[in-house]
Amino acid sequence: MEPLHVNSALLSHQTIPTLQENMDRAALKEKTDAFEAIIVKMLLDNAMKDDRDLFSAQNDPGDAIYKSMYRDELSKVSAGSFGFSEMLFDHLSAKI
Repeated sequence: MEPLHVNSALLSHQTIPTLQENMDRAALKEKTDAFEAIIVKMLLDNAMKDDRDLFSAQNDPGDAIYKSMYRDELSKVSAGSFGFSEMLFDHLSAKI
């Protein structure tokens, strides 16, 4: 199994959340959810990197863009439900 590497193209269009001192809990939760969305996007990109499609003989030119946008939105919607965000929130809220 290959280790996951941070893709520079992934980081170029997504901003990594930063923390400020005296941040309120709602803002901290929003930041940890955003961080979890980045992790989930990397996992989805790795899991769905197979370009073979069951229903078409060849891929359309915009197919890769559409699939990337789909995975990006899927990661944003599901952020906060995998547990990474909650674990990070608990750890950081004790420090801030």
